Amino acid sequence: MKPILVVDSPKRWPLAIPGTELVSSYQYLSDETLAEGAGRKVFNLCRSFKYQAAGYYVSLLAEARGHRPLPSVSSIQDLRLAPVVKLVSEDLDELIQKSLSRVKADGFDLSIYFGHNLATSHDRLATAIFNAFPAPLLRARFERNGSWKLTAVRVIGLGEVPESHHDFLVGQAERYLRRAPRKAKAAPATRFDLAILHDPDDPMPPSNAEALQRFVDAAEETGIACDLVRKDAYGRIAEYDALFIRETTYVNHHTYRIARRAEAEGMVVIDDPRSIVRCTNKVYLAETMARHRVATPRTLVLTKDNALDGLRTLGFPCVLKRPDSSFSSGVARCDAEQDAAGMLASFFEHSDLLVAQEYVPTDFDWRIGVLGGEALFACRYGMAPEHWQIVKRDDDGVHEGDAETMLISDAPADVVKLATRAANLIGDGLYGVDLKVVRGKPVVIEINDNPNLDAGVEDEALGDELYRRIMRHFFWKLESR
Repeated sequence: MKPILVVDSPKRWPLAIPGTELVSSYQYLSDETLAEGAGRKVFNLCRSFKYQAAGYYVSLLAEARGHRPLPSVSSIQDLRLAPVVKLVSEDLDELIQKSLSRVKADGFDLSIYFGHNLATSHDRLATAIFNAFPAPLLRARFERNGSWKLTAVRVIGLGEVPESHHDFLVGQAERYLRRAPRKAKAAPATRFDLAILHDPDDPMPPSNAEALQRFVDAAEETGIACDLVRKDAYGRIAEYDALFIRETTYVNHHTYRIARRAEAEGMVVIDDPRSIVRCTNKVYLAETMARHRVATPRTLVLTKDNALDGLRTLGFPCVLKRPDSSFSSGVARCDAEQDAAGMLASFFEHSDLLVAQEYVPTDFDWRIGVLGGEALFACRYGMAPEHWQIVKRDDDGVHEGDAETMLISDAPADVVKLATRAANLIGDGLYGVDLKVVRGKPVVIEINDNPNLDAGVEDEALGDELYRRIMRHFFWKLESR
């Protein structure tokens, strides 16, 4: 079905955008025949998006009808929030300074039509703003006080678009419409659309290229059309039904913001924002494990005031962890008290709190993958050569120990039981629970969102069934909605 172009008054709309059906806001809100066609795109070009104005209701009802409005209600809300604009300004600071370096005035307005600007020198910046605030027609305000800052972004009506820009606007709208529909590339039986977020430039991605392709194959076999997307898909993420993050996650990062937007759009999301917040912070995990009496090595949350006394309580050697540490980065072993002061000072440069843990040496760590509250796979990771962690970084690069993956039925029952219980305290997504067996009993070291799923490692026991189970989880979640 043709995308719907919603305007206040079609009689006053001077532009013809090929491939669209032009309707008034009143017609879209009242004509039941326009409510059909799940997944139909709706370009909302009303003048006002104030709360309960017609433009607001067009996007709201579009979502209720299963259409795909641009802008979405969450985008409309974000445009009103000064903290969101400030955050985007900080994230895009380097691009803003570069794009506006030749502007002489202390104020600058950037017009953005379907993610583009007439001036090629500002086009990357226009696309970045559109990705943060997806709406057909935008105007961004920048002000300079020493350096350039994004101070406001608002939706504009056609009346604010200079007539000399009309041809460019139509061209960009056509370009946006011409993007090939994903389902045309996929198996005809697919019912849902899934975006897999990845970073091909990541030196240690959570899934290698072969695993990503197996996810795509398993998705289409399950009835889900699949796209591999990068972070610049932020502006069009609502076109999908579900999001699967296969990129290392952080809270102050685009992975979290994309997950948050996807969840706000009602999509099925792994990793969901709550899991990212909880798993990427070791302080949260330490408090949660202690409160629910989950067995762990002795663990303390330290401040600058009590840090040294805390380490003495644990004894040496002990392990220091930055709250946001991952892939063994941000984790260090303090072997003696004379080393403590310098190491603590370095750690507290990044955080007001840190986690200290009893050092429990083992030949390998267990990793239990948990999906939707049930154990999925079991893996034993050996320590890197001549190192106390499974990953070692030095001047020669990154070194890892051996890995052995097995069926859940072949792993120790007490290890699987404890891992599953711990993961269920976080949520019902996909987790990798790291454990050690100490004095014959399992203890939880940490819980990871976004666990490694590499072809040739974590899929060694289940093979393609690993990918199918994860895609079936998405399918069941989508069906239940």
